Amino acid sequence: MKAVEVNFDGLVGPTHNYSGLAPGNLASVRNRDQISNPRAAALQGLAKMKRLHDLGLTQGVLPPQPRPEPELLRRLGFAGSDSQVLSRAAVEAPWLLSAACSASSMWTANAATVSPAADTADGRVHFTPANLVSQLHRSMESAMTGEILRRVFHNEQFFCVHNALPASSALGDEGGANHNRLCTGYSDPGVALFVYGRSRQQSGPHRFPARQTLEASEAVARQHGLNPARVIYAQQQPDAIDAGVFHNDVIAVANRNLLFCHEGAFVDQTQVIGRLSHALDGKLNLIQVSEQEVALQAAVQSYLFNSQLLTLSGGHTLLLVPLECRENEQVWHYLQTLLKARKGIDAVEVIDLRQSMRNGGGPACLRLRVVLESEALEACHQGVLFSDQLYAQLIDWVERHYRDRLVPSELADPALLDESHAALDELTRILQLDSLYPFQH
Repeated sequence: MKAVEVNFDGLVGPTHNYSGLAPGNLASVRNRDQISNPRAAALQGLAKMKRLHDLGLTQGVLPPQPRPEPELLRRLGFAGSDSQVLSRAAVEAPWLLSAACSASSMWTANAATVSPAADTADGRVHFTPANLVSQLHRSMESAMTGEILRRVFHNEQFFCVHNALPASSALGDEGGANHNRLCTGYSDPGVALFVYGRSRQQSGPHRFPARQTLEASEAVARQHGLNPARVIYAQQQPDAIDAGVFHNDVIAVANRNLLFCHEGAFVDQTQVIGRLSHALDGKLNLIQVSEQEVALQAAVQSYLFNSQLLTLSGGHTLLLVPLECRENEQVWHYLQTLLKARKGIDAVEVIDLRQSMRNGGGPACLRLRVVLESEALEACHQGVLFSDQLYAQLIDWVERHYRDRLVPSELADPALLDESHAALDELTRILQLDSLYPFQH
């Protein structure tokens, strides 16, 4: 049965701001306290979805999580009404207020790890929401993520949505940002490449925390019923993490049998590539970029490897890169050379995601990849599948509800909470996901 890869992009939430909450994410920290534009951020994200839709790809939308989240602050000792809780936190612990207002669920690459039906023992698509325990502002996402996934992928004949792994640093799980699936065709059994930063036996980086553990990756593989012979675990290069590669998708991306990565992506990289090639029966197509071609620092600054590798009709491969790649002289020169070499990437296209990029999230961060056979695609919730009509509705919705200016000091504004609830309440009707959020009950 024919399968397609669907990109489910996260809608940017109304509280998109630059609080700099993520150590190791250099862009996030560098732009702390800058003025953000939630409206522009959401429109840029929608423009990317529209471009993929226009290219003939199947595209989906996932709603943002409700923010601000006063309940987090109540659990941390702040009492009173919603506005009182937000105001107290702004004075006594601004970083906790920022965590309660983070719009980080927009980066749905971290929402879950996904295994297609062709890879699992029971022939269903399996999802495990990421627990994201390494960061407070992200760790509060997993329960809502699970609810969203269960609403979208509700038919248990085709889908299995697991609970997130236990919330322990020993089982730190960052979802699809540290997972790649390689295959000869989407319908064929694939090879799961799980990338981790640390384990009980192996030390991680020194400067920044390693978020993904080997033990979490192993647990997800077991939970999904993957064939151990078609699972490869690779340790992310600690020096890369210390250079700002907080997730593997900042230094490597795969699509079908093509792996596009920096030479400094993995520990024992030659061995990792050899194992991948063997698992793919020698059909691995590798594009490995040397430090001389693109310095690691340039790769991190431009998010070259956080681009989207897309298979278009006719089998052509498109690399969708952020605007920052064109602005980096070394990266842009490399991409022109790559196209001339015809090594497996047929075209490069630039997309403006400036608002997301300033917080450390590029094209690949904004999407959760889900391979679906035709019957499974029909069985998922149709209200979140992209169309020209839905695009027009969402553009109108954003322009009516979103601010065009927000600084972290404004997160305690009681009006922002009311605006966000009003926007999300209407969004659930647009996406036909009524009563999704706790505030609607």
